[in-house]
Amino acid sequence: MSDDHSDTPTGKPNAEGKHPTGAPWRNFYGRFKGKSLRPSQEVYLDEDLAALSPGAVGWEENPDRAPLDLPGLFGDRDVWLEIGFGGGEHLVHQASRNPQVGIIGAEPYINGVAMLLGKIREAGVDNLRVHPGDARDLFDVLPEASISRAFLLYPDPWPKKRHHRRRFVTPDHLAPLAKVLKPGAIFRVATDIPDYVRQTLEQVPRHGFEWLAEKPADWREPWDDWISTRYEQKALREDRTPHYLTFRRT
Repeated sequence: MSDDHSDTPTGKPNAEGKHPTGAPWRNFYGRFKGKSLRPSQEVYLDEDLAALSPGAVGWEENPDRAPLDLPGLFGDRDVWLEIGFGGGEHLVHQASRNPQVGIIGAEPYINGVAMLLGKIREAGVDNLRVHPGDARDLFDVLPEASISRAFLLYPDPWPKKRHHRRRFVTPDHLAPLAKVLKPGAIFRVATDIPDYVRQTLEQVPRHGFEWLAEKPADWREPWDDWISTRYEQKALREDRTPHYLTFRRT
């Protein structure tokens, strides 16, 4: 996810507290776009993004919230989900390493989406789909108990206490995430913020997950299939300690 943020609600609610499209009123806190895109990135967005859509996610094109056709996208493969994929390093790494699964990535920051599209071209992977928007809209249309693994890697930390409700590890996000995960599905969280670790360990088990750690190495050492991202490298340069938390959907 992006490091800089501004309070940017996605529209104005009507008298019933909903968007004119019928969508529930959801504040979005973050950036949709940063510095100017390079010409090559504009080309990626123009030529590649539509073909990588997982289907009708937005409220305007899917007001009835019809579920996505995951078998139509990926056949009988397991489906994984990365929430806030940043520049896409980890997403493409997992897609390349696991051609037997389908992976959907959600990221509202269009600069990150453009970076991902360039990496997809370079890697030549064909088992990825991309939602360039809020993960909560994607949760609406993912079939119940359809996702086998989910990743939340270096999410926006929102360090000020009054902003903690904006973090992903809150009921508004965790309840719908739990709904779309299969029983036994794995949920991985990586963060370098100690207070985010605390909130994660408080909140995630309240929504139908169990923490799988048995010894300190289970949260101090990265997963065997991990690739360090640019956000993790920044944390290490600034002497912050990464934590790797693994949960299972009960």
